Amino acid sequence: MNRQRRNTILLWVIALGLANFVLYTLSYWYLGGDAPNGAFTRGQFFLRGHFIWSGSGRLTEAVPRAVWIYSYVHSISIWPTIAAVLVSMLILSRPHIIATMKSDGPVRGYTYVTICITVIVLVTGATTTFFLIDFIKALAAISQGLPYND
Repeated sequence: MNRQRRNTILLWVIALGLANFVLYTLSYWYLGGDAPNGAFTRGQFFLRGHFIWSGSGRLTEAVPRAVWIYSYVHSISIWPTIAAVLVSMLILSRPHIIATMKSDGPVRGYTYVTICITVIVLVTGATTTFFLIDFIKALAAISQGLPYND
């Protein structure tokens, strides 16, 4: 793949990632929180909005199951989105980083970029996995009618 095509794809990844982040932020504000901070109790789904009403947040009015699931899935999608945006930005800036970090320093530019990408992928991958496991546990509890994050 030539450089121009690769860069165009990377710019689209950044734009779509930022759009996903804006959409998440707007839906968090509109809905009054998100599902990972919310709860399922007494047969109803709730969202919790930290930093909207107070530091500890408060539960919203009951929301439909579909809204709760959407909110949870969108919360999970933020982490790989962050990784994609950061990695794309690093790849685009790699020539400048390599040129700036000459071989006389402790770490070469290419190594620095590789380390940064590795850390980003590991941290966001672990966080995505954590959220996904929590979502599966929540669905399992809900399917049995048990409270979750009550």
